[in-house]
Amino acid sequence: MNIGAFVIGDEILVGKRQDKHMAFLIQALAKRGLRLTRCEYLGDDPDRLTAALTRSFDSGDIVFSFGGIGATPDDHTRQCAAAALGVPLALHPDAEREIRGRFGAEITPKRLEMGEFPVGSEIIPNPFNRIPGFMVREHWFVPGFPQMAWPMAEWVLDTKYRHLLDRDRWAEGSIFVYEAGESQLVPQMQEVGARFPGVKVFSLPSMGEDGSRRHVELGVRGDPAQAGEALELLKAGVTAAGFPFSDALK
Repeated sequence: MNIGAFVIGDEILVGKRQDKHMAFLIQALAKRGLRLTRCEYLGDDPDRLTAALTRSFDSGDIVFSFGGIGATPDDHTRQCAAAALGVPLALHPDAEREIRGRFGAEITPKRLEMGEFPVGSEIIPNPFNRIPGFMVREHWFVPGFPQMAWPMAEWVLDTKYRHLLDRDRWAEGSIFVYEAGESQLVPQMQEVGARFPGVKVFSLPSMGEDGSRRHVELGVRGDPAQAGEALELLKAGVTAAGFPFSDALK
């Protein structure tokens, strides 16, 4: 199952805010043995947002979307999700209950708008202030504020996808190879990739920016049943090619 993300808002693209959602989601998934497949940054442009959501809904992926679900003029996510699905927005009864519970006698029509979701949605509870997010077609829409969004996303992972949570679902191992460029390590990478279809072989060169010795991090990630043997084959190929290496720092 592929897991993707959208981070939505002009404030990210113009530099008024620094995105923290992608790093959070990578860590939250990794703790549960899962990985992020893709992440896309989108501004507050309804046409682009609707097009991106249309493609994403058709992908069959699990997707977390951060931001743009409020009721101010620059919040378009709810409306664009409905447009991408070809359904109207409607006040969700569970969202209405939560919002009325939050505001009581101070409820207003504008506040209730925050509970208008694409028809067919279910809500995501918000432990911070009871203003819910929503899910439709395996896309989970949460606010842009980390103190709200992150507990909501973790709740989704732990209650809706418990069947996917397996810390041994993938494994990774790597070495630091010295005195070699990436192109010189291609044969070893190709051999391991051909022998072990359940893993991906990766290389990451370092120019010694942090004061370390220049090297290429060479490794594998994927099926735990294959990763260990694949890494040993990679080491053997590097040794046969005459390049020194050490285990990568963790």
